[in-house]
Amino acid sequence: MAFLLDVIKGIFMGIANVIPGVSGGTMAVSLGIYDKFISSITGFFKNWRKSCKILLPIVIGIGIGIIGFTYAIEYLLSQHTFVTCMTFVGLIFGGLPMLYTDMRAKMTETKSKIGVGNVIAFVGLFAVVVGLPMLGVGSETSSVLAGTPVNMLILFFVGVIAAATMVIPGVSGSLVLMILGYYYGIINTIKNFLEALKVMDLDALLNGFLVLVPFGIGVLIGIAGIAKIIEYLFNKHSVMTYSAIFGLVLGSPIAIFYNTGLYKHLNEVSIIKLFLGLILCIIGGVMTYYLGKKEA
Repeated sequence: MAFLLDVIKGIFMGIANVIPGVSGGTMAVSLGIYDKFISSITGFFKNWRKSCKILLPIVIGIGIGIIGFTYAIEYLLSQHTFVTCMTFVGLIFGGLPMLYTDMRAKMTETKSKIGVGNVIAFVGLFAVVVGLPMLGVGSETSSVLAGTPVNMLILFFVGVIAAATMVIPGVSGSLVLMILGYYYGIINTIKNFLEALKVMDLDALLNGFLVLVPFGIGVLIGIAGIAKIIEYLFNKHSVMTYSAIFGLVLGSPIAIFYNTGLYKHLNEVSIIKLFLGLILCIIGGVMTYYLGKKEA
């Protein structure tokens, strides 16, 4: 049962990483698996058996979420933008009670109080996650990326940057990919690779392999590198780190609404969509809260 629950949580993380503006790290925090996910990565070589046991269901779920939602993301965000965004707002906010409980426990353990530094961390990181989408996006391409040596090198570093931001709660790795101008290229390459796999188109498979492998290696290196930093912050500056995460989490819905362009069309949302969006927001929140309590 625990294995299946972690697979489900991994699926939510994978889906979150596909949506620009939604943070896979935030989803992991909301679902109550962030700490063990990070510690399993940083302690992999010290206790690889335990780390594999923890990471395997989560990674399986992430893979299912990314592959499955790659096909759905464009349709949902273009045809059902408000309802989709509200669902993820609920999924994100549903983890706030558990996050608050963890923070209070750390404050009691370390005999800390909310000070000026915590407020600065909260406001600063809130501003980062809200301001990031407003930086604008790079020149995007809707075509499949070519597996040239130059692209392979670039995609390795893009993978490092994107993965580092995927692990940080509140920061959307897919949004960073969009800002760098590689979001749709990666999404379309994944879709093209899966389609080529169905018909065994060897040329398309080779091109996809040459694009996705260096990107994937960069992702793994980026996750491992940032995980060490995150673990240090939780161990040495836990309350301030929680304060910063609160800022990131609370700023995420604003980033989602801005990045999808939904804020421009809120007055056009019908009563039916408004009602459905609120219902799905509540359902998403309850689901995340329940999964988080299961983990606790």
